[in-house]
Amino acid sequence: MRYIAPILIGLGYVLVMSLVREPHRRRLNAVMVAGAGAAYLSGGGLGGWEFAFTALATYVAYRGLDSWTFVGVGWLLHTAWDVVHDIKGSPLIPFFLDSSFGCALCDPVIALWCFLGGVSVWRADEFRKAVRSTS
Repeated sequence: MRYIAPILIGLGYVLVMSLVREPHRRRLNAVMVAGAGAAYLSGGGLGGWEFAFTALATYVAYRGLDSWTFVGVGWLLHTAWDVVHDIKGSPLIPFFLDSSFGCALCDPVIALWCFLGGVSVWRADEFRKAVRSTS
């Protein structure tokens, strides 16, 4: 379950976000990236680097307001930050030691969907077209 649950959470996120209509879907996801970028601030496990990462994530999220690519990049940046925190032993959720590890598995699932243009998975025709255009 350590590996499966985070991936299922990422897929669940995609399913729920697919219900939001465009252009609100992309903008909401950009806001989510900004929030994820600030998620580690309260723990401060990496000192001043937490502020530097938050500034970078905020910039990428701002660019994500108009670009699914930037939203995807934001999720991948957060994945990298999750890995650093997992290695350092400074988890996202202090009482759940695997939280950064799980987040590092969940976030790339969301990023992949963003790189496909954040298309609604509920609209099979749009989703198939997005997947085909990447191959």
